[in-house]
Amino acid sequence: MTEHSIVFSFFLIFTGAAILASVALYTRQPLLVAYIVLGAILGPYGYQFISDTALLSDISHVGIIFLLFLLGLDMQPSHLIQMIKKATWVALGSSLIFLAAGYFATQLFGYTQTESLIIGAALMFSSTIIGIKLLPTTVLHHRHTGELVVGLLLLQDVIAILVLLFLYSSQNEESSAINLIKPLIALPLLVGGGFLLVKYIILKLIQRFDRFHEYIFLLAIGWCLGMAEGAQYIGLSAEMGAFVAGVALATSPISQYIATNLKPLRDFFLILFFFSVGASFNLGLVGQILIPSVLLAIIVVALKPVVFRLLLKTIKEDNSMSWEVGFRLGQISEFSLLIAYIAASSAMIGQEASHVIQATAILTFILSTYIVIFNFPSPIAVSDKLRRD
Repeated sequence: MTEHSIVFSFFLIFTGAAILASVALYTRQPLLVAYIVLGAILGPYGYQFISDTALLSDISHVGIIFLLFLLGLDMQPSHLIQMIKKATWVALGSSLIFLAAGYFATQLFGYTQTESLIIGAALMFSSTIIGIKLLPTTVLHHRHTGELVVGLLLLQDVIAILVLLFLYSSQNEESSAINLIKPLIALPLLVGGGFLLVKYIILKLIQRFDRFHEYIFLLAIGWCLGMAEGAQYIGLSAEMGAFVAGVALATSPISQYIATNLKPLRDFFLILFFFSVGASFNLGLVGQILIPSVLLAIIVVALKPVVFRLLLKTIKEDNSMSWEVGFRLGQISEFSLLIAYIAASSAMIGQEASHVIQATAILTFILSTYIVIFNFPSPIAVSDKLRRD
């Protein structure tokens, strides 16, 4: 298969996405489904128009970084700290329940102990992309429901980073204890450094040159990506660095101007992310993984709302809001895909187990998106009554 240029690949992706998105809107389907289907059609396991999905996946990662940065811009630090303290028990309790559910379910299909544990670990997390993209930015982010969703996702991200560090340390057994302790030291350093840089450098630059809109745009992107790279350098995730960068700027009046201007750039990269999810999936393994993947997807979509509802009730949250939070978190995560890739590349799990995780992720992305957009306020709801930007 001849390699096409990146420009031709972008032409296929965005022209195809525009066509399928039009069909999706006419038939009242979620746009995310259109992007994933397009990836499966054009990718190396479909018609092979685009074969270098690794490059697209790397590029699309920028969309997740911008998503977390924009989320941080909407979060007041005092509210966030209070919510994280309150939600810690819920995040830990739900993670253990889904680790056990995934482990016992996959044992029924004859997977090894290690494969079952890793599949169970992949089920612990909910998607930051789905959870936040389906939150109305002008409504729920400033209300209790949105803060609770975000707090739980952030706590899950911390747990996910620890799981990923464990997988990395299993590949290289030297200094594995240090690798696991390092994030606990690095996170306070990242937060403290971020707030100091904003206070003494970023805000002073903004105040001096706020008439130059192009400069504000460039400064915001540089700050976001700089913190993302800094976080990776000290052993955290780029997403966490971007979120801290956003929260550090959230108290400034310029934060909403930056958020508004970066949204189109975020959406550009997120389309690439969902395309790469569909394109990376080996359709030839569907027959082998269909039953376990469907079972796991049903467990996740059906059980997560119930588990979150019960756990949130223990911290005195009201019934309807607990259900809504549960449904909004009723899928597995992009971190789950990363767990699948790392574990397979280090031969901890086989290709079949890796694709079970990938298929479960895709199915839960699609199913939970349908549930949310038909029942709760979201920017891409098919009903005018529920559509909130």
